[in-house]
Amino acid sequence: MKVLLCLPLTMLLLLFQPWETQLQFSGPRCHAGPLDLVFVIDSSRSVRPFEFETMRQFLVGLLRHLDVGPNATRVGVIQYSSQVQSVFPLGAFSHREDMERAIRALVPLAQGTMTGLAIQYAMNVAFSVAEGARPLEEHVPRVAVIVTDGRPQDRVAEVAAQARARGIEIYAVGVQRADVGSLRTMASPPLDEHVFLVESFDLIQEFGLQFQGRLCAIDHCSFGNHSCQHECVSTLGGPQCGCREGHDLLPDGRSCQIRDLCNGVDHGCEFQCVSEGLSYRCLCPEGRQLQADGKSCNRCREGHVDLVLLVDGSKSVRPQNFELVKRFVNQIVDFLDVSPEGTRVGLVQFSSRVRTEFPLGRYGTAAEVKQAVLAVEYMERGTMTGLALRHMVEHSFSEAQGARPRALNVPRVGLVFTDGRSQDDISVWAARAKEEGIVMYAVGVGKAVGEELRQIASEPAELHVSYSPDFSTMTHLLENLKGSICPEEGISAGTELRSPCECESLVEFQGRTLGALESLTQDLAQLTARLEDLENQLAKQK
Repeated sequence: MKVLLCLPLTMLLLLFQPWETQLQFSGPRCHAGPLDLVFVIDSSRSVRPFEFETMRQFLVGLLRHLDVGPNATRVGVIQYSSQVQSVFPLGAFSHREDMERAIRALVPLAQGTMTGLAIQYAMNVAFSVAEGARPLEEHVPRVAVIVTDGRPQDRVAEVAAQARARGIEIYAVGVQRADVGSLRTMASPPLDEHVFLVESFDLIQEFGLQFQGRLCAIDHCSFGNHSCQHECVSTLGGPQCGCREGHDLLPDGRSCQIRDLCNGVDHGCEFQCVSEGLSYRCLCPEGRQLQADGKSCNRCREGHVDLVLLVDGSKSVRPQNFELVKRFVNQIVDFLDVSPEGTRVGLVQFSSRVRTEFPLGRYGTAAEVKQAVLAVEYMERGTMTGLALRHMVEHSFSEAQGARPRALNVPRVGLVFTDGRSQDDISVWAARAKEEGIVMYAVGVGKAVGEELRQIASEPAELHVSYSPDFSTMTHLLENLKGSICPEEGISAGTELRSPCECESLVEFQGRTLGALESLTQDLAQLTARLEDLENQLAKQK
């Protein structure tokens, strides 16, 4: 029989009282086994200062009842509002005193309530091995405790389902104004063991008495009724089946099959690989077709766009992240049919000043653009986003810089990429860009300010604003931006650039030419008649 596995997180509701107070339990206290525990704390503006202080005291008090250590319980804390901030990751501290100091220094963000964004950050970043989580093969339970007092301002269902599918057990604790439906959507099953709601912060310690009977969990696998085909692992939520090396668990949660071939071979698929029995095939996004090589996808061949990218090169980005930004820009270029007649691309970097890396008219192929992007050198100064917007409006979309004349009706698209708050005013030139007919997209990473992103972007904001909490996870934004590039899905739909060689264009040209010749013939006839009349008059004078 495996050792008893503790549920230290169930003690959390008992500890919502001043951290100096020592809690008393009616039964024996558990010794925690290995556990990776991340607290996801709501610090939106609706959480009042004294309530946030209670949250802080709860975290400090909880730490004093956990078996904290590299081989026992590892604790991470993140807070969220309109953005996500790591207070400290799982691998940061081995001693609770260091954790307590970090928690006491915590300053609330006091913005919106983007709970879905916080869950995504926890899934992709907080529970990563790089942040201190133990590898999946060690079967250490991963538990996220979400404490919130409001309704999420973004979608939580899909990202919570993805987190649970990755083996993260989610407890949803709602206080006062929390939305019960959202809590149930986020939490792991069974919901009656993972969803908790109390009327106020003051009553949480009383509500915690309900958990005295669930402080420890026995080894569920020892009962022999788990029906696992290969291996059973006891977790906080009950038994979970595992598979031998090289095998993956099937949807029934019990059976195993040979690992997905797409995860074990260099398939080379540009977009997505799908296993089919003993083989695999490549798929493309909706609206794009697989090429003859069976791996790459066609580009947006009908698109005619003048696209200017404004890239934040401020010191907060940091050199290694700037390289990720350049890679992200080149992934955007991969979607485009770059050519003088198709899509033209220009790149501007901004920090305390603005520098055109290359204008719209310089490069005629995607390969040339991508090579130029990789050669861009990082500025590493301030963040003058307003100055960059002015430069874009006044210079980047000029015909001298390679933009096509407005008469051709080629869509003009500006994409601003930033990781922080601007140090100058952006309102005037953000509005001016849209008045000039430029369709604006705003991409924010890390500490980017949501209000500024919305001010930069065109309406509706949900289609023109994208955000990623971390540079390493921003590739998911590519599909959101595809609508700005592919005409069948985006702003260039309906735009028609007619080739002068097309039949209708030739007929139109011939019609205009014949009309001009007829007019010229009439003018020549009138001139001839006048000359003849002048000659007759001269003859009579002689």
